[in-house]
Amino acid sequence: MVFSSPTFLYYFLPITLIVYFIMPAPKGCPRLKNLTLLAASLVFYAWGEPRYVILMAAQCVLTWCFSLLIARSRGGRSAIALTIISVIISFSGLIFFKYANFFISNINNAAKSNLKLISMLMPIGISFYTFQLVSYTLDVYRGKVEAQRNVLDFSTYVALFPQLIAGPIVRYSDIYRELGGRTHSWQGFSTGSRRFILGLGKKMLLANLFGELVQICKQSSEPSVLFAWIYLLAYALQIYFDFSGYSDMAIGLGHILGFRFPENFNYPYVADSITDFWRRWHMTLSGWFRDYVYIPLGGNRVKTARHILNIMIVWILTGFWHGADWNFILWGGYFGVVLLVEKFYLGKALERTPGFLRHIYVVLIVLISWAFFDAAGFSAAFLVIGRMFGAGTGMLAGREALYHLWSYALPLLIGVVGTTPLIRKAAEKAEGKKIATVAEPVVLAVILVASTASMIDGSFNPFIYFRF
Repeated sequence: MVFSSPTFLYYFLPITLIVYFIMPAPKGCPRLKNLTLLAASLVFYAWGEPRYVILMAAQCVLTWCFSLLIARSRGGRSAIALTIISVIISFSGLIFFKYANFFISNINNAAKSNLKLISMLMPIGISFYTFQLVSYTLDVYRGKVEAQRNVLDFSTYVALFPQLIAGPIVRYSDIYRELGGRTHSWQGFSTGSRRFILGLGKKMLLANLFGELVQICKQSSEPSVLFAWIYLLAYALQIYFDFSGYSDMAIGLGHILGFRFPENFNYPYVADSITDFWRRWHMTLSGWFRDYVYIPLGGNRVKTARHILNIMIVWILTGFWHGADWNFILWGGYFGVVLLVEKFYLGKALERTPGFLRHIYVVLIVLISWAFFDAAGFSAAFLVIGRMFGAGTGMLAGREALYHLWSYALPLLIGVVGTTPLIRKAAEKAEGKKIATVAEPVVLAVILVASTASMIDGSFNPFIYFRF
C-alpha cells in the first residue's frame, strides 16, 4: 500500500483516524492510541508483503530485549558486547535481503564460480527501519535515551506507518516523549492535512509527470545532447518531488497523529556548494551517517589522511545503502571525492565566486550524479554523461528532443520554480490576508481532486525510494 493510492487515501486512512481519535487517553497516557497505530501499521505493511511482518516484528522484539539488557549493564564490558550483538542482528536482515545476491554475483564474477542466486523479494522499507533499530540501540548504549520498557510502544515507534517504508529516518530520541504523551488539536490536524495534500500533489501531479518524461527519454534512440540534458533534468525533478513529496506526506500525517517528525528536505537545488546540498537533501540520512559512522570514526578530529578516509568510508556506505550495485557505490564515491575537493581546494574559491555561478556548479555536479544513480550500469551512465557534453554524437538537438522539450516546457518550468523557496515565500507574504484565507482551501481542494483523478486515471505511479 502506498500513500498515493485510493485504497490508502479513502479507506485505510479515514478508518485508522476514526478509530485512533475514538480511543481514549486516560490521564494523558496514549497507550490505547499507540496500540491502534501499531495494529494499523502492521496492516499497512502487511498489505503488500504479509510474510515480512514477522521479520520486522522479530527484529523489534530482539532489539527491545537487548536494549533493556544494555541499559542494565551500561558502563560494563557486557554492555559493549550486547550492543555489538544487537547491531549485528539488526543489520543481518538488511544484509541478507538487500546485499546477498550482490555478493554472490561478484564472487561468481571474480572466481568464475556458479553459485546460485537467492530467489527473494527485498522487504519494503527494511533500509529505513534497520537504521531506526540501530540508532536506538546505540543511543541506549550511550545513555542518550532511556530504554523503552513497553514492547508495544517500542514496536509502534519502529512500525509507525507514516514513515515506515520511505522515511524520513525518525530516531527514537525524536519522538520518545510523544510516545508517552502527546497532544492533539484542530490546528495540528489542519497543519498536517495541508502538508499531506501538498506532498500528495508533489508526487501525483509533478513527480509522476516527470517520471513519464524520463521513460520517454530512456526509450528514445535519438542520441542528441539536448535529450541527455532533458533526461537528467526530468530525473532530477522526479526524484526530488517524489521523495520530498513522500516526506511531506509522512510529516503531515505525523502532525495529525500528534508527532513531530524531523524535516528531510530544505530546497537542496538552491544550494551553493555540494556540502550545502547534502545539508539540505535527505537530511535525516546525512545526519544518521554523521552521528553513527563519521563521528565514531573520528570525524575531522584526526590526521588529514584519516579524515579523508573517514569521508570516503561514509560516502561509499551512503551509496551502498541506496542500492546493492556498483553504480550506487560509484555514486557515493563520486560525492565523497567532490566533497573532499571542496573541503581542501575549492572552499575559499567558491566563497569568492558569484552566487549564480555557484548554483550552476551545484546543478551540474548533481545532474551528473543522477546519471550514475539511475543507470543500469557503468557504461550506460558514462554514455549519458558523454552525450551531455557532445561526446559520441554530432547531434546537438533532434526533432524528437525539441518536440518533447516544447511539450513539457511548462511543467519543467513549474518544476524548477517548485524546487526554490519562491512559492513558499509568496504564500508567507499572503498569509493572514483575506484572499489567502479564501484561496488556500480552494487550492488544497483542487490539488486533492486532481491528485485523486490522477490516481484513478493513470498506471504510472512509482515511489523511487521504495526500492532502497
